[in-house]
Amino acid sequence: MGRSRNNRRGPAAEAVVEAVDGGLAQLVPDPDRARAWTLLIDGAPQSHVDLDDPAYLSFEYQRRLGHVIDLAAPPGKPVQAVHLGGGAFTLARYVAATRPRSTQQVVERDAALVQLVRRALPLDPGVRIRVRSVDAREGLAKVPDVWADLIVADVFSGARTPAHLTSTEFLDEVRRALKPSGVYAANVADGPPLAHLRGQIATAAARFPEVALIADPAVLRGRRFGNAVLAASALPLPLAELTRRAACDPHPARVEHGRQLTDFTGGAAPVTDEAAVASPAPPPSVFD
Repeated sequence: MGRSRNNRRGPAAEAVVEAVDGGLAQLVPDPDRARAWTLLIDGAPQSHVDLDDPAYLSFEYQRRLGHVIDLAAPPGKPVQAVHLGGGAFTLARYVAATRPRSTQQVVERDAALVQLVRRALPLDPGVRIRVRSVDAREGLAKVPDVWADLIVADVFSGARTPAHLTSTEFLDEVRRALKPSGVYAANVADGPPLAHLRGQIATAAARFPEVALIADPAVLRGRRFGNAVLAASALPLPLAELTRRAACDPHPARVEHGRQLTDFTGGAAPVTDEAAVASPAPPPSVFD
């Protein structure tokens, strides 16, 4: 089992491989960035972290979540944020780097993974990040009413989002914890025929008056499995700037909202706890 030494990287840096609660975790060094690592769980990429540049977001969907975070409040303004799903704390590190003095809660059920990340990829001791090793919905229930400016959901168990984090009842808890001006953002993974994604849009629209979707056009057309970012708020979203940023990414994305998003949803019904199922498993070829 390879380990990094005191978190210092050289040309022969080795992967860190450990069993965690959710499977086999690997921290693989990035050959192009001196102190950057990719976290994989059972071979599925989960997070990428650059300890020298925590504002760098490598994964496409995390860049899109980053756009939502950037536009959730004026530039540099500290926020109160909740991250459901921790991974390697990529987005919490991003918020801390781009919005100093922010207060954040990370909810990551996998306690062994949290310990691994804290040890191998330590957080800056000056950041205000609290990590809870509990179920995401249980952790959300402990967030005070109207506390959060931002709630980000990026929760996967065995590469699938658990059913109880896909329902209107779950979003009721999100709305309770958000400030009236707060923003909710979620990573939703799906492939053809996109039934899960359509249901998640309908669920968000049942609880938020403003909803937008950021995704690769190929995913929206049902041509491949991939990630879409769902953004929702009680107040109008910054659609023009989201659209511009998504279009300028290395892998350009589209922003759908309003009538186009309603048409895309195709009459899908909101998901309740009683009917909820986990998101579909990605095909093995996704990680090839």
